[in-house]
Amino acid sequence: MQPIILFIAIILFFIIALAITNYIQRKRGNTTERELPPPAIDLSQSGCCGAHEICEKDSLIAAFAEKPEYFDDEELDKYSNRDSSGFKEDEVEEFREVFYTILDEEKPRWVRSLQMRSISVPDQMKDEVLMFVNELRMQKMHA
Repeated sequence: MQPIILFIAIILFFIIALAITNYIQRKRGNTTERELPPPAIDLSQSGCCGAHEICEKDSLIAAFAEKPEYFDDEELDKYSNRDSSGFKEDEVEEFREVFYTILDEEKPRWVRSLQMRSISVPDQMKDEVLMFVNELRMQKMHA
């Protein structure tokens, strides 16, 4: 019983300390938020803007201004707007066939192309795709 009381006392101490610190800061007038606006990104140029640790050009979740790039995988368009958990094994094999036939350095662009076309990577493949893309990025960083 005594450790519980000690634990509650410590939590109350920190809550009171936080409230006092807040009160002092407000009394001094330090109530403005210190958030910088995000830098503007011009995606119309092919080069990297330098504002990010990983170039937006290589990012899998970047905002896209261009049309999707096809990697001789037009047959995958039939899976557009489909839930990633709803693929059968033979459908997953179609994705695997494309994934393992394109060049290694093109694989992040292929995943980005799928995203632009609203095609979800099947759940059965997500781990291997992410592992491969992360490994490729690590190689780029250490090269």
